[in-house]
Amino acid sequence: MTAETAKPPYSRTRPFPGKLLVNRRISSEDSGKETRHFEISIVGSSFHYEPGDSMAVYPSNDPQLVNEIIQALGVSGNETVPATKTESAPFREALLHNYSITTPTPKFLKAIVERASATPLLGDLLDPSRKHDLQQYLWGMEVIDFLVDHPSARFTPTEFVALLSKLQPRLYSIASSLRLYPDEVHLMVDVIRYESHGRMRAGVASAFLADRANDGPVPIYPAVAKHFHLPENPDTAVIMVGPGTGLAPFRAFLQERQAIGACGRNWLFFGSQREACDFSYRADLERFKADGVLTRLDTAFSRDQAQKMYVQHRMLENAAEIFDAALRRIVREQGGKSVEEANAYIEKLKTDKRYKRDVY
Repeated sequence: MTAETAKPPYSRTRPFPGKLLVNRRISSEDSGKETRHFEISIVGSSFHYEPGDSMAVYPSNDPQLVNEIIQALGVSGNETVPATKTESAPFREALLHNYSITTPTPKFLKAIVERASATPLLGDLLDPSRKHDLQQYLWGMEVIDFLVDHPSARFTPTEFVALLSKLQPRLYSIASSLRLYPDEVHLMVDVIRYESHGRMRAGVASAFLADRANDGPVPIYPAVAKHFHLPENPDTAVIMVGPGTGLAPFRAFLQERQAIGACGRNWLFFGSQREACDFSYRADLERFKADGVLTRLDTAFSRDQAQKMYVQHRMLENAAEIFDAALRRIVREQGGKSVEEANAYIEKLKTDKRYKRDVY
């Protein structure tokens, strides 16, 4: 056994260095959302995951924001600070890769109050009885805002990182089947960007993937979703509800069902804002329908008509069929019957007038 094969599998503490292959916007430029499709190489990872599982992405922080924090603190960025429990790193590198530098922690806010010359409002809001008021006050504010607004609050780099939380991985539903794409994983991500308090903000992980993942490895590892997988019996019908990026796992479900030749029916409810701008993976879904993999597709686009329409409205329109499908599954699983036996049992209940439905 070589040293390489003796290593433990890639995990949270040892993420795999993926390589970004594809970064494509799948919402139109006219959309109010920036939805992107990413493909990341997993060659050499020996990953095993199933449709329904997630991929954890370890992002790095925005270098421009890191520079602004260093400038606000009046330091060089070369100072040595703790990076992990056992390792140290230059301050700049630690801010880039080890610490969460956007959301202010309670420790950081308390330190601002203690060291800044005039923060009576913030001090009052830190009272436990004003938790809701504090949340409203903090909306759209980040660590950099407090450093810029309160220059009298001075911290050494070591003091500063002690007030931060560690940078955490972000989980994204896997949008591809490992059977169909053994060498790459697909992700569907809404990139978060907005303006607040005169400053542009961005989601840490989503902006990392969209703007900076081409610059180096993308650290990733799979995360198991214990209770969100396809049924073991490939003949079982599946109803899927995936508004927005909630569609991602069901793209993987459909790819998997097609790859294994599953005979069970597949019914998908998908919703977003506008059909012309936000119909993600439309070509894929239409191909699944043409191939007979996707039995039925019901869509709801909330802003294409005067009265907003959401997937729950489509589900209510089809309440009788959904209930019927759920009842058949209950009879099959709890009654120990095959698909054919369960269907026959329900039909007999109808014939005997023992099964009555009312949709309201």
